Amino acid sequence: MTSKFPTDIEIAQASKPRPITEVAAEAGLAPDEILPYGWFKAKITHRAAEARPPKGRLVLVTGINPTPAGEGKSTVTVGLAQAFRRMGKDVMVVIREPSLGPVFGVKGGAAGGGYAQVIPMDDINLHFTGDFHAITSAHNLLSAMLDNHLHQGNALGLDVRRILWPRTIDMNDRALRHVVVGLGNLNGGPTREDRFVIVPGSEIMAILCLATSIIDLEQRISRIIVGLTRDKKPITAGDLKAAGAMTLLLRDAMMPNLVQTLEGGPAIVHGGPFGNIAHGCNSIVATRLGLGMSELVLTEAGFGADLGAEKFFDIKCRMGGLNPEAAVVVATIRALKMHGGVKKDDLGTPNVAALEAGMANPEGHVRNVHKFGVPVVVAVNRFLSDSPEGIEAVIKAAKSWGARVAMCDVWAKGGEGGEAVAKEVLAVLKEGKAQFQPIYDETLPIKEKIETIAHEIYNAAGVDYMAAAERNIKLLTSIGLGKTPVCIAKTQYSFSDDPTKLGRPFGFRITIRDVYASAGAGFVVALAGDIMTMPGLGKTPAAEGMRVFPDGRIEGLS
Repeated sequence: MTSKFPTDIEIAQASKPRPITEVAAEAGLAPDEILPYGWFKAKITHRAAEARPPKGRLVLVTGINPTPAGEGKSTVTVGLAQAFRRMGKDVMVVIREPSLGPVFGVKGGAAGGGYAQVIPMDDINLHFTGDFHAITSAHNLLSAMLDNHLHQGNALGLDVRRILWPRTIDMNDRALRHVVVGLGNLNGGPTREDRFVIVPGSEIMAILCLATSIIDLEQRISRIIVGLTRDKKPITAGDLKAAGAMTLLLRDAMMPNLVQTLEGGPAIVHGGPFGNIAHGCNSIVATRLGLGMSELVLTEAGFGADLGAEKFFDIKCRMGGLNPEAAVVVATIRALKMHGGVKKDDLGTPNVAALEAGMANPEGHVRNVHKFGVPVVVAVNRFLSDSPEGIEAVIKAAKSWGARVAMCDVWAKGGEGGEAVAKEVLAVLKEGKAQFQPIYDETLPIKEKIETIAHEIYNAAGVDYMAAAERNIKLLTSIGLGKTPVCIAKTQYSFSDDPTKLGRPFGFRITIRDVYASAGAGFVVALAGDIMTMPGLGKTPAAEGMRVFPDGRIEGLS
């Protein structure tokens, strides 16, 4: 956009939010069904969630493979909710919480942008209601109890070479990818290799987002595999007697968070697994609560449809008994030109040829979503540099893929700028043609599930397995984890496992370098290519441009 627009944080700080009690009342929540965290955010109690069985209609917002040009998926999700509310619809937006890693790295927060945000934006992007800290504490309590068990004699017979449970921190810190713990004197515990994962990649985050109740949460935690014995018998968090205390730490974090959009509508923000290294969806509890409170729920899934949407359909909807009836695929003309070979510095120049070449990317995502039996609306997120010729070309192409399409201008106009897309979504829902089904049978062997995703979603020519992956597939199958969904961790920038292959590549092969258990979450994770579970900071982290002034104003947060 141009410099005449204020920044996201300036827009958020200039807003006049409603007291959270008013927002809750609009959403049908009684005063004793919320726990306020100050004036403008609150927890929704377990009792409130249990009292509202799902009844609404579910719409997923997903996108193309992201580029540095920005696609604005979260912005469109919030903006569409604002549009529906302006149109008199009973709507709830349910999205994920941001991680501090991207906030201080390069991606920014996840509260939307421009005039399509959830607020208080600064709270949401920072410590919010403490959910991420609770997850960090619960995860690291298990780490501490594991090392204490080793120090106190290792009665369970854990093989120190086969410890599988890492530690976690919610920050991009590449120095923690591989560490050694237990250095010091005799009371320092056994010396061993260890590693950290970022909190959105923690199995505790996945468990919190897939659990349906406190009882289910504790049962899932107890199934976490922390390591193996010498004869490769799995040892769990339940064996360490850690599940009860961990659940206690997560008691409040299990309650969804209520905030509001810039236009005053209710919004639920809860859970935050990444879409590239985890399953990328907000919590089942939050989504089902939204469906119980509203006629229409808008939710989003991380990164492009090859990652977040596939996992939303194959993992979250399967486990949560959800029935999505429409999907919105967000694209920008700028990003499509990048997928067509244009450099970022040249995106302001019209280039219909590059745009047409880049449209192979959204075409792939639209056709993939159709494979799940879900109709698609393409939302073209407008930038001021978009040419009429470019807009016309995208609209014509989207219609040829069997999708509805509309321009979206929520960044600059808020809900008003999303009404065209909202009308197309309503038309899809009125048609009632959705026939949702996952892309694979979860009882298939692990390799068959990986290869189904690779062929059907990524368009890969084949899959290669490194030795570690081969060994662990056999191990996981032998301990009863062969009949669970698969969560593939790979780069978000490409359909392939190579981030430089933009557009819609063909003829490539995916390399699975390792496969490991996420037994509490209920799936196995396959690491593709060079994907890391602990990101690093870039050369110029966003943190360098942030500060807080004496009057409390914040600068640099986006």
